[in-house]
Amino acid sequence: MANNTESRNASEMMELILEVARNDDRILAVLQDGSRSNPNVTPDIFQDFDIIYVVKDLAPFMQDPGWVDVFGERMIMQLPEAMELYPPSPELEGAFSYLMLFTDGNRIDLLIAPLQKLDQFTSDSLCKVVLDKVRIFESSPLPVSSDASYWIEKPSPLSFTDCCNEFWFTSGSLGKALWRGEVIYVQELLNQVSRAALLQMLDWYIGCRHDFKVDTGKSGKFYRRYLEPDLYEKLLATYPAANLPAIWHATFATMDLFRYCAEFIASQLGFEYPLSWDRNLRAHLQHIENLSADAERIY
Repeated sequence: MANNTESRNASEMMELILEVARNDDRILAVLQDGSRSNPNVTPDIFQDFDIIYVVKDLAPFMQDPGWVDVFGERMIMQLPEAMELYPPSPELEGAFSYLMLFTDGNRIDLLIAPLQKLDQFTSDSLCKVVLDKVRIFESSPLPVSSDASYWIEKPSPLSFTDCCNEFWFTSGSLGKALWRGEVIYVQELLNQVSRAALLQMLDWYIGCRHDFKVDTGKSGKFYRRYLEPDLYEKLLATYPAANLPAIWHATFATMDLFRYCAEFIASQLGFEYPLSWDRNLRAHLQHIENLSADAERIY
């Protein structure tokens, strides 16, 4: 259970992180990435400390997980590389992570990376050096940290068409699942498949408006910053409660928003929006919405 002690502030946490590194000869350097290295993120009290310890040898840090007790009392810890059901991202291969949430509310995501694998972790534009004990970066310093690695990429004509195809083709499955009353399945389709295409289109829409030099954040967490207020409200309207009338309404709201963004992108980038898919599937779902529950034919 979390305690009621006062949280350590950012300066105290960073000093602790650096002190541990200074006192351990096995640790060669300390890097930071994540939101605390992003100049476009407004600092707040819930920012994680995304830290990389560059080490001579990974093995000693894996053999005794208790060494991380030095960082404070934990509510919980996760070791992705030791998990079977939720394995780590492939790009972290060769490293080991300690994800720690402490009883004072602070969180450290600590990656232990061997020196020989360093290049695969310093390519992230948010990565910055905060301690270099053995002058690893003296001859080749890292660029000033920025969110450039996460900027939205301009779509190709084929990618744009693929996104439209995925969205509208999935709409047919949404229609029959709604008619069958399969609330859980249709929610998964709407939120996992259709929404993925919608958020991709929203990213490209924002990219067009910002010369593709902008990061919308993980799962669109910065959409409120970059979308016009009325468009953001329309996005919120695509998240339904778990009942069929609400899901029907959200489905059509999703279609409307997808079309608006896609037509804008097409006009900006010289693409062709497949309007026939839009019209055909929209009409198909409108027909299904009014189809009786005991219908023996679709048309």
